[in-house]
Amino acid sequence: MNTLNNLMKKLVLFLFVSLMFSQVYGQLIYPTHWTFTVEQTKPGEATLIFNIKLDEGWHLYSQYTPDGGPIPMEYKFEPNSCYTLVGKVVEPKAKEVFDSTFGVKVIMFENEATFRQKVTINGDGCTITGTILYEACKEVCVFPDTSFSFHIGKTNSNSSFIGKDTTTRIAQNPLISQDSSSTAVLPVQEDTADISPESGAKATLEPGCGKEEPNSTEADQSIWGIFIAGMLGGFLALLTPCVFPMIPMTVSFFTKRSGSKAKGIRNAIIYALSIILIYVTLGFLVTVTFGSDALNDLASNAFFNMAFFIIFVIFAISFFGAFEITLPSWVINKADSASDRGGLLGIFFMAFTLSLVSFSCTGPIIGTLLVEAAHGRSYLGPVAGMTGFSFALAIPFALFSLFPGWLSNLPKSGGWLNTVKVSLGFIELALAFKFLSNVDLAYHWGILQRELFVSIWVIIFGVMGFYLLGKIRLSHDSETTHLSVGRLIFAMLTLIFAVYLIPGIWGAPLKIISGFPPPEFYKEWKTGTESECPHDLMCFHDYEEGMRYAKSQGKPVIIDFTGWACVNCRKMEDNVWSDPKVLKLLSEKYVLISLYVDDKTVLPAEEQSISKTTGRKIKTTGNKWSDLQASVYNTNSQPYYVLLDNKGKILAEPRGYTPDIPTYVDFLDEGLCRYDKRKSAD
Repeated sequence: MNTLNNLMKKLVLFLFVSLMFSQVYGQLIYPTHWTFTVEQTKPGEATLIFNIKLDEGWHLYSQYTPDGGPIPMEYKFEPNSCYTLVGKVVEPKAKEVFDSTFGVKVIMFENEATFRQKVTINGDGCTITGTILYEACKEVCVFPDTSFSFHIGKTNSNSSFIGKDTTTRIAQNPLISQDSSSTAVLPVQEDTADISPESGAKATLEPGCGKEEPNSTEADQSIWGIFIAGMLGGFLALLTPCVFPMIPMTVSFFTKRSGSKAKGIRNAIIYALSIILIYVTLGFLVTVTFGSDALNDLASNAFFNMAFFIIFVIFAISFFGAFEITLPSWVINKADSASDRGGLLGIFFMAFTLSLVSFSCTGPIIGTLLVEAAHGRSYLGPVAGMTGFSFALAIPFALFSLFPGWLSNLPKSGGWLNTVKVSLGFIELALAFKFLSNVDLAYHWGILQRELFVSIWVIIFGVMGFYLLGKIRLSHDSETTHLSVGRLIFAMLTLIFAVYLIPGIWGAPLKIISGFPPPEFYKEWKTGTESECPHDLMCFHDYEEGMRYAKSQGKPVIIDFTGWACVNCRKMEDNVWSDPKVLKLLSEKYVLISLYVDDKTVLPAEEQSISKTTGRKIKTTGNKWSDLQASVYNTNSQPYYVLLDNKGKILAEPRGYTPDIPTYVDFLDEGLCRYDKRKSAD
């Protein structure tokens, strides 16, 4: 529980400092000033002295920062046979404080500090060089690489050498780290090889190849999609037995108690607006608590996905009628008593009481919506989802207040409401397996492969169809003497959907639900000739390996930043990459490098490191590719497509989710055009 609390604190802090400082600190910062001197007391021995002065308010952390805390200071000495280190670098005494965010004690140096390293000299003279890695923080953090150099001559008298502080440059568009007190402004990574990927900021694109339009609609499409999904969820909530009977009762209450029709309409509209305010506030709290980058991490986190799987199964069982999920009665009673007050406050608490009383029906729908919105990796996702949900929920109260005669046309409450609730339970159960699949994919367990996943959905929707036909009854269902036209139509549609899914067990594409099942190549029944890539394409899952192959073949590269838990990535693979033109370009003209940012395969110990971009530990393959995307392209959303020549230089403006096939073909053609021009110029 403490671990979870600490994580939540980090996420809240992360979002807060991201919003506050991401635009403010876009300049170069040099808060540390180093001098390096040498003390020689006798031949063959010396003490290297590292002195640092920090600007006012800045601090840095000790070498002995415990695991889970901020980045510790580290001294890296270049190997040289002319010297031998004696022990470790000795630190002065410093302030030790408990950091509530990281949950550990940290040692901090402020103002000025001096560090000492003893060495023995093997010969007449020696030059000792190296780098100091550390984290310096104030309102922001920097992660400099400060180089040092000491020259020790033949003399045994004291000598000194003043070193130069070569603090790393700071990025103009900083990302955010999870420091206990600040935001991290990050160092720019320099290219170290002729196949290192070029950042978008450095790219110079030759004219005359394509429209060169910025890819700016992806986020807007995502937010509108979440809003529409929220509205659909709200309309479904209206049809549940907890909400539907409240419509005529509440509207009648306002029209009779208000004294006049105009006042009754006004009060009902205020009531509807209060509903919107309550649910939008809930979405806002989710946004503030988590934030987009943290939600991106949670999308493939085993703990949270397993928790979502269990929660959704519980929701489904509740909808089936085994039990009801209710809030404590004292909470509802408090809100109900507050609603007796007059004026606007009383109306607001009436809306709040409705939200609490209907929780057993709306809770699972809201939970589903918030989880899906959270996986959308947008700050506005949960807010947009709750706005759509509450808008749909509030519409009837406003409309029936304006046109009270419509109330007589509403269907009477009855067993059909329970049928709607049970049907939602089947949908919740199907969605639960999506979250279990996310964990299975990220960790390569091989438990819930495509055949089994689709089979489970066939059974769920097949049983749902027979339930709607009245062939299956649950304990709370009334006896079905006849089927309404609406129920028959929904039963037929559900059974058609179940039959449609059946060929997917043997590899059919199932484009209607693309993004939900595991990818086509993640299956149990294999002939031995399939690749581990969509549509049996040849692809690489390591950047350097793919670039070397591209160089040997004389082809350009498409980097596919993707994720096992990424729904839009699967949609692109199923609906766009399957197009003959796109597939031909990917298979014949490009070398495909698919980098899964949520892959949980643990890296060998020697490949694990601390990210200079985020300050986080790079432990897994997914961490490695996520850090590459963030540090070079300043984004962490997937899918994200980058076209490079085989020297690592950008060929076109990178793109995200692009469901329009002609636009995606133009994007690939644009890259080929520039590649051919550069090849001709060489």
